[in-house]
Amino acid sequence: MSTQETDRSDAAIAGGPVVDRPWRTRLSNMKLWRAVAIAVWLAVVVWHLAYLGLAFDRTRLLLLLCTGLAAASIGRRRVITVVIDWLPFALILLLYDFTRNIAQWLDMPTQWTLAVDFDHWMFGVNPTVFLQSHLKQAQPPWWEVITSVVYMSYFIVPYAAAAVLWLRDRNAWRRYAAGFLLTTFLALVGYTLVPAAPPWAASQCSAVEVADHPRHPDCMNRAPYEGGGMLGDVVPEHEGAQPHVERISARGWDVLDIHAASGLVRLGQAKANLVAAIPSLHAGLTMFLALFMWPRVGALGRTLFLGYAGAMAFTLVYTAEHFVLDILLGWMLAAFAIVVVNRCDKYLRTRRTAGYE
Repeated sequence: MSTQETDRSDAAIAGGPVVDRPWRTRLSNMKLWRAVAIAVWLAVVVWHLAYLGLAFDRTRLLLLLCTGLAAASIGRRRVITVVIDWLPFALILLLYDFTRNIAQWLDMPTQWTLAVDFDHWMFGVNPTVFLQSHLKQAQPPWWEVITSVVYMSYFIVPYAAAAVLWLRDRNAWRRYAAGFLLTTFLALVGYTLVPAAPPWAASQCSAVEVADHPRHPDCMNRAPYEGGGMLGDVVPEHEGAQPHVERISARGWDVLDIHAASGLVRLGQAKANLVAAIPSLHAGLTMFLALFMWPRVGALGRTLFLGYAGAMAFTLVYTAEHFVLDILLGWMLAAFAIVVVNRCDKYLRTRRTAGYE
């Protein structure tokens, strides 16, 4: 008689539960392999951080996330589900990257005064000018580390949240992924049909220079405009601060002496669509994350996620990346995506229930 049969026979005679030791051994082995795989993945991530820096580009980030999810799936679910779920998600985002050039092909007239006029109408003063007048210093203060980290977290946090959701609840992940993609592509439609200049660009150009709604006028590339451009001069409270609006979303990395990070940020910004301000996708996706997680977390989680969206909004305005109008439109886009996802989910649930009945 084999060892397995002996164990079953002894358990039956004793009146106890039948223990299938090979399955227990197999489960234990799966846990061991999962732990080893996760340890190897963490080592790769640490090496990546040490030698290549943070994975701000989407391809590397998704590759790291998916390999980590594959390691965490050992013994829990089929590893192939990582490919089944995440490959279409990644391919659709890759399609988004390719279609961003449509904005240049259409060459719609760029809006240079729309957001400027709206923000001034709403506040009586341009919020970016106000914040940089009161807060900006000659050298980046310590708290600009926070604004720089918040700005760059957009390229990591929404994807990391998706990974956590996938591990916990694949159905919730599917809804999140659908809303994420909807928000992203609607934003693409927005800044393709209504290209608009951000505050830093408006501060470098005069109204006369952009009267014909150009996409990339020469004034965007020159030294800061002495007259403050369409935003006017900044009257700094701190001695030595520049008297004009500056694009300072990367300055905080210099405080940490991580010049490679700030250089990478500036390089990426130079290659991006420079007149894609309406709506703000930074604001849209962070608010979508907050709204999606709202019914799924407690009071602390709600505060953190909503606070994150608020911190992103402040960062975008202070660093001259976006006007308030851009942010409000991004938030509206996120709310619309949530409504669409929830209604579609409710409709599908109703159909499934009716089908079973």
